[in-house]
Amino acid sequence: MKKICIFLFLFLCLLLFPFRVNANEDLIPGSRSGLLMDINSGEILFEKDKDTPYAVASMTKMMSQILILEAIEDGKLNWDKKVKVSSNAAGFGGSQIYLQPGEEMTVEDIFKGISMASANDGTVALAEEVAGTEENFVKMMNDKAKELGLKNTVFKNSTGLDEEGHVSSSYDMALIARHLLLEHPKILEFSSVYEDYLREDTPNKFWLVNTNKLVRFFDGADGLKTGHTDAARYCMAVTAKRGNMRLLAVVLGEETAAIRNQETTNLLNYGFDNYTVNLLKTKNEIIETKTIDKANKDKINIILKDDVTELLKKGSESKNYEFKTSLNELKFPIKKGDIVGTLDVIDNGKVIKKANLTVEEDIDKLNIISLYGKYLKGIITGFNN
Repeated sequence: MKKICIFLFLFLCLLLFPFRVNANEDLIPGSRSGLLMDINSGEILFEKDKDTPYAVASMTKMMSQILILEAIEDGKLNWDKKVKVSSNAAGFGGSQIYLQPGEEMTVEDIFKGISMASANDGTVALAEEVAGTEENFVKMMNDKAKELGLKNTVFKNSTGLDEEGHVSSSYDMALIARHLLLEHPKILEFSSVYEDYLREDTPNKFWLVNTNKLVRFFDGADGLKTGHTDAARYCMAVTAKRGNMRLLAVVLGEETAAIRNQETTNLLNYGFDNYTVNLLKTKNEIIETKTIDKANKDKINIILKDDVTELLKKGSESKNYEFKTSLNELKFPIKKGDIVGTLDVIDNGKVIKKANLTVEEDIDKLNIISLYGKYLKGIITGFNN
């Protein structure tokens, strides 16, 4: 017991009073691979063997989470739906929330178990709910990997349990994590919670404790996913935000959880100590207003899908940029979030960054009756002249 207390004390000291590191050092000497990324720009601030494929354990579940959240956002699932657990899902060992065959649990509670406790049984239960079988779901995972342009990723299962040929790289994992954070920010409502309960009003109350200890001990940390198997060793993708800057640290193949936590801390401290972010334009800022025909709106605001930022070395000065809007042909219906063009950031005549544009609200195409009514209204009011 005394040794355990000493270990915990030392671990807390490392997190609260970490060693400072500089760019010339290997910030993650205990890892097989890793990197530090600025989420908004996608710029890599540090890398080590980022493209070599390795086993990645439960970090796999970030891709599963993307597909589950897509299903919810598309209306195929809802948070309150009760999922009946199959014998197949309940039979998965490793990290679990001890689902029983035939047990019913809401999508929200199962997703909570995946995000906090890395539940294998919960992941398979929702994979089956989304795709009918885990096999079908894994096909969706690999299709999504291709869509995201991942070069070194092959999924064999939805959980990350060791299986021959189930691999990814630290860079691919970072791209998955970045997509999850930017396109499905609701993930942070789950990954940022340190402790919670399942089956709270039953005799089988289950205590959840987040496997990512940095959400409690590192300033600004609010996600994202840990992993551990014999083949993968200890892995982690952890994100933290301070001010306008959100960073992502990824490490693969650490010997222990303590080393994993310390080396991701090294990466995050390096980023926050040496870089800053200048906010050029804000998410949802109106870039242009367009008059439109044959739609249920006369005008629509074109807005930024995400913040436009400039990553700077501390002590550097911001540049004076030009901005140019490039819009696609608008084809209705369009939903808020759909990409309708880009805002080009120009430095000395060169486009250095493209920011996605979307619409402020959903737009539907008018049917022939509505279109005719709109035409008549224009004649009566004189706006068709």
